[in-house]
Amino acid sequence: MSLVPSIIPAVISQHADEASFLWTLRNGAVVAPHYGLDDLARLDGRIEAHFDALRIAGEEGWSLLEERLAFEESGEVFAASALAFETKNEPHIQKVLEVVTKESVLTEGVVSALGWLSFEQVAEHIKNFLGARAPLLRRIGIAGCAVHRQNPDAALADALMSDDFLLKGRALRAVGELGRADLVSKVLPSLSAENEKVRLSAAWSAALLSSDGQALNALKTLAEGASPHSEKSMQLLARRLSLADAKVWQKKLSQNLSQRRLAIITAGAIGDPEFIPWLIDQMKIPPLARPAGEALTMITGVDLAYRDLERKPPEDFQSGPTEDPNDENVEMDPDDNLPWPEPALLQKWWEQNRSQFQSGTRYLLGKPMTVEWLKTVLRDGRQRQRTAAALELAIRQPGQTLFNVAAPGFRQQQVLGKGEVIR
Repeated sequence: MSLVPSIIPAVISQHADEASFLWTLRNGAVVAPHYGLDDLARLDGRIEAHFDALRIAGEEGWSLLEERLAFEESGEVFAASALAFETKNEPHIQKVLEVVTKESVLTEGVVSALGWLSFEQVAEHIKNFLGARAPLLRRIGIAGCAVHRQNPDAALADALMSDDFLLKGRALRAVGELGRADLVSKVLPSLSAENEKVRLSAAWSAALLSSDGQALNALKTLAEGASPHSEKSMQLLARRLSLADAKVWQKKLSQNLSQRRLAIITAGAIGDPEFIPWLIDQMKIPPLARPAGEALTMITGVDLAYRDLERKPPEDFQSGPTEDPNDENVEMDPDDNLPWPEPALLQKWWEQNRSQFQSGTRYLLGKPMTVEWLKTVLRDGRQRQRTAAALELAIRQPGQTLFNVAAPGFRQQQVLGKGEVIR
């Protein structure tokens, strides 16, 4: 008796599991400090290889993906959505939407699938979502346009007036991503919205597209609050404020120990080498050492690992989840994959290299933030550095879309003309 019928389903099942798992891994990779564009493209190539196997498997592949929708996880929704949208199979699409309608947080997987495929492949699906009555489906349509940096036209203006705060919030963020400076006046009223996510999206987009004082004040309030949105607010605010105002704000943050980490990241975002001695001092405090090292690299471009300017982690230092079942801390270490800087070595390095930098000038990775250099960082930097470059470019080029550093790596390589496309 042939073993092939029992082997093939097992192999296809593994492809379905891997496509979902690698999407989850990718979610972390797009904001990871050690991932560059080529790394992301390789990871995306692995996902695409699993999709190839599922495509070849036909209905067998879909059936396995459909079974996994019962897990109600975004990775499984992503894999099933991508195959359903690509084949334009309406019954399969409806299966996905039934799951997403019950658990709206899973829209992340659907939107990611729309972004994974080319816009030509999903334009019809997005148009249908934009024309739907249900706010959840319209939100998917707005997000699908935004990730492809395509204009939803009248649907975007309509969504800005919606009573559904999730739809409104996504539309507000899309205004900034799409460079729609013409809609800033329609964004500003949402700065006083009751919902924090709506306020954040309004402040973020208005500040990205203008220097509106109301938007900057709203961002400052969000950044200084004990909120999961603090860092996102800070990253834009530090770049939008004048250099003098940004320094004053950073100093205020640095004087509050509970905000010291935010002050460190702010120093890196501002990019003035004046902060380097202070950052080296912060490296002597274990919980702050790694972000201080990253901020120093953001300004100077020095690679701590390559230059042997790192040290081993302190033996008694623990962060993130442990193996102790009684430990209630289940948060992942935000500084994982960052090197541990050695303050003494960096002090010596700075004494030897400080003449290359001028206080009062903003730097990113060792060079002043010119448009040409920012484009180079966007092409060759690591993900957090690329995110910084994309924001800086959007501020300097009003009306241009914000480059999507989370788009499929192979597509980004094509857009940026980065040599051989890695898939």
